[in-house]
Amino acid sequence: MSAPEVHRTVDAVWKLESARIVAGLTRMVRDVGLAEELAQDALVAALEQWPASGVPDNPAAWLTTTARRRAVDHIRRSELLTRKQEQLAQRLEQQQDREQDDVLRLMLVSCHPVLPAEARVVLTLRLLGGLTTEEIARAFLVTGAVITQRIAAAKRTLAELRVPIDLPEGAELAGRLSSVLEVIYLIFNEGYSATSGDDLMRPGLCLEALRLGRLLAESAPGEAEVHALVALMEIQASRSAARTGPAGEPVLLHEQNRGRWDQLLIRRGFTAMLRAREIGGTPGPYLLQAAIAVSHAQARTAEDTDWTRIAELYGALVRLLPTPVVQLNRAVALGMAHGPQAGLDLVDSLLTDPALRDYHLLPGVRGDLLLRLGRKEEARLEFHRAATLTGNASERAFLHRRAQAITPAGAVCLPTLAQAAHDFLGRDDLDAATLHSYGQTLRRLCLTLGGQLPLAALTAEQVAQTFTTAWAGAAASTWNRHRSAVRSFGTWASLGDLAAGLERRADTRPGSRALDRPPLEALFGRSDLPLRERTLWSLLHESAAGVKTVLALDVEDLDLDERSARTARGRLSWCSRTAALLPRLLDGRTRGPVFLTDRRPGPARTPAPADLCPDTGRRRLSYERAEYLFKQSTKSLDPARNGYTLHQLKPRPSAR
Repeated sequence: MSAPEVHRTVDAVWKLESARIVAGLTRMVRDVGLAEELAQDALVAALEQWPASGVPDNPAAWLTTTARRRAVDHIRRSELLTRKQEQLAQRLEQQQDREQDDVLRLMLVSCHPVLPAEARVVLTLRLLGGLTTEEIARAFLVTGAVITQRIAAAKRTLAELRVPIDLPEGAELAGRLSSVLEVIYLIFNEGYSATSGDDLMRPGLCLEALRLGRLLAESAPGEAEVHALVALMEIQASRSAARTGPAGEPVLLHEQNRGRWDQLLIRRGFTAMLRAREIGGTPGPYLLQAAIAVSHAQARTAEDTDWTRIAELYGALVRLLPTPVVQLNRAVALGMAHGPQAGLDLVDSLLTDPALRDYHLLPGVRGDLLLRLGRKEEARLEFHRAATLTGNASERAFLHRRAQAITPAGAVCLPTLAQAAHDFLGRDDLDAATLHSYGQTLRRLCLTLGGQLPLAALTAEQVAQTFTTAWAGAAASTWNRHRSAVRSFGTWASLGDLAAGLERRADTRPGSRALDRPPLEALFGRSDLPLRERTLWSLLHESAAGVKTVLALDVEDLDLDERSARTARGRLSWCSRTAALLPRLLDGRTRGPVFLTDRRPGPARTPAPADLCPDTGRRRLSYERAEYLFKQSTKSLDPARNGYTLHQLKPRPSAR
């Protein structure tokens, strides 16, 4: 067998067996990170030895044995007591009986609730899926370095918190399993309906989620919700071939060629559903969703679909899982079972829900219902808005085509909200700060109401709805800033007072108090923080200048020898700590903003020339970003754990 053939064999065996190998090693050494390292050592040994010695008759057993030997060697090198070695020998003898428990343990650790969702997903794909960091990165359209950092951070968190690998029991096991199910379904959904990129689907992720679901069903055969999730994914995956047209465009469920549905996957889904029902118990959310999928699969044609039954199932699901997304899906079912107006009434009740603020399926569903009611112009605007919100290129093109198909020939092009916003922000009399502030407000209006909305149709009621959805919980200063921007835009566009009904909010927060010496000393004593942040904070404290004044500084304004700088309001000066940090921050730069962002701006967000560094191509650090970074860095110093504000760096009068 040639070396490339051996490598392909090793890769195939690894993908199939890595979860069991890593799981068994985790139980032995009690450390997920170490277990993966030992398993990788065995993989490297196979790549080195098999081209010369040939592939063993049982390659999986070879890898498992080699990995276990390395685990034993590690434990011996750690000078464990003889008793521990005897326990290890007994465990090895019982290994075959415990493999299923080992895999379940590893799943519970990889999907532990202490980890953020994105970390749980990548760690599961790495440890249980056997995928490389590059394969995971390609699946989620990020760099390998990003995935490596997420995996390393997840392992570090598990180790620091000493997350136990023992199997929980009873209610605790059910709670932990729900996290595993959530992760597997997240992986499946990202493959089934990709949230970004050019392709509608990523079949590799769907297959991986299915494999993980089946593996979990083997490890937890008595859990109804596990089999229900497998049933749900099998049936949904059965439609994959029919979900896209010849050019990769989406095909709606009721328009799909059901002859292209995979009958093998449907039968497997039905079998998993029967197992879930045989186990019994109160139906959970995955069983109800699987029942909905079964109803679709049982209908020979779209017209045969039992929408009344599906609407009832969604009603039960809403009682268990009262999320806005489930409500939106229920609206679709109601619209099919009881007419589009019934669905539209429910959708309209969700328009001000912040959770659906940028969810493209909300205007997409609303557009469908409006179109069925004959309200074509409103439907066209909703499809355009949905296209603006989606991150998937195929879906965006599909939604634009739906909108264009509604546009009547010879229609008069009226000024739109997006065009007016562009013209308003393109004026010469707006300074950089005002332009940035107004831009935030108008971008949110366009996203919430749709950029294609005719300008003449924009009303104060629609603006109020946007404020309710986007800024209901915002601070008074933020609310008033957006209110002022809307009023200016309305006056400019001759639309009257668009902020009518939006009362100006009084700032009831207590005045920010200057930081005491202990947190200041703790803050300035941290050398692990980025140089940019330490320099900015030191300059704010030593100069007692305003945050916006300091962020507006350019390198040309500085006199390092005199420890001073000119500003629009005069001069500011600093002391020894800032004097030591500033030259290092500038690193030879002689022009442009002093404080820069970490990355270059994208093509769609090119800043004004005054806010762009000609040497690095990076833009000026914004007030919002600087404030966020300071809050995050000072949460551990704040007894309330909220973090401090940059204004609190200004010293007390007595300290000057």
